[in-house]
Amino acid sequence: MATAALIPLTRKSRDKLTVAEVCDDLQIAQSTFYEWRTKGTGPRCIKLPNGQLRVRRADLEAWLEARGDAA
Repeated sequence: MATAALIPLTRKSRDKLTVAEVCDDLQIAQSTFYEWRTKGTGPRCIKLPNGQLRVRRADLEAWLEARGDAA
């Protein structure tokens, strides 16, 4: 699967990624991520009890696959 190459090996074992990790992997600014989130076009997120967001690896990969199909 081509999307796995986007995620560094050190993070492959982690199921949930921080917003910073997702933005780093996608090479986008965090403002872009939050704009996508506001528009409802970004990857699905989990809101933790402390208010922080996480993105499940599977959700990110599915989101990337959907973008590839749409291109």
